[in-house]
Amino acid sequence: MAMAALRREGRRFAISPNPIAAVRSSIFPAEEQAPLGVRSISTQIVRNRMKSVKSIQKITKAMKMVAASKLRAIQSKTENSRGLWQPFTALLGDTPSVEVKKDVVVTISSDKGLCGGINSTSVKISKALNKLTAGPDKETKYVILGEKAKAQLIRDSKKAIELSITELQKNPLNYAQVSVIADDILKNVEYDALRVVFNKFQSVVSYLPTVSTVLSPEVVEKESEAGGKLGDLDSYEVEGGETKSEILQNLTEFQFSCVLFNGVLENACSEQGARMSAMDSSSRNAGEMLDRLTLSYNRTRQASITTELSEIISGASALEG
Repeated sequence: MAMAALRREGRRFAISPNPIAAVRSSIFPAEEQAPLGVRSISTQIVRNRMKSVKSIQKITKAMKMVAASKLRAIQSKTENSRGLWQPFTALLGDTPSVEVKKDVVVTISSDKGLCGGINSTSVKISKALNKLTAGPDKETKYVILGEKAKAQLIRDSKKAIELSITELQKNPLNYAQVSVIADDILKNVEYDALRVVFNKFQSVVSYLPTVSTVLSPEVVEKESEAGGKLGDLDSYEVEGGETKSEILQNLTEFQFSCVLFNGVLENACSEQGARMSAMDSSSRNAGEMLDRLTLSYNRTRQASITTELSEIISGASALEG
């Protein structure tokens, strides 16, 4: 009977198009068999995942290189622009503690993402300034430069947004472009104090959230007459036929354009530095994930080969026995 059963198994192997499947069916019951091709599908999924991670790593490395080139182009402009607003700080001061009725928070952000938490930091400081300057007889408005700050502030402060300007960096930044934006803000927004929020560039891996205050000519004159921190203005000799009010008007407008120009450049530098750091971190994470996937793929492939060899040996042993 045993020899007859063996002859039947031999005939089945001979006519079967897949001898390995026949061996598996003879050794393992039907309910314990895994579907054919499961292991190959598993390795195929891991292989596809590895390809996608490699593609992501190439993209992040390319974005890091692009950010580095943009940073080098903007950094020299930023360092030169710091000399524009410093004389105004020495003359008119930077007095964020002055009490005024109409505050305007000018929030500078980027139009694109993938640069860490740089935009969230500016928005948080803007909201904190809004709370600090709020009062029964006070009014605080937002002027937003950049799409990312607009997207965050419009959720809960839509009515407080007075003006929004985007796509600042579509063209290379220059003083003429920013001065037009500053003139547009001064013409369309009523203010007693403009508080410019931006991220000051320190290095590729660090930036400092900064607030610069620009007072209106009326407030500057009032503070000067009150003998506060601006009390030294009368010590300067004025040449020409212009009055003190006209000079202060020109000075504050020029001061705001210079502060805004420096703020936009500082924030653009900080954005590119933060993007470099974020893309570098993403590339390293992709490399670590690729190592783990490669190890998993090799283990799965080795297990598949070992299992198939065991099945062939078991089948051959069954035929010989």
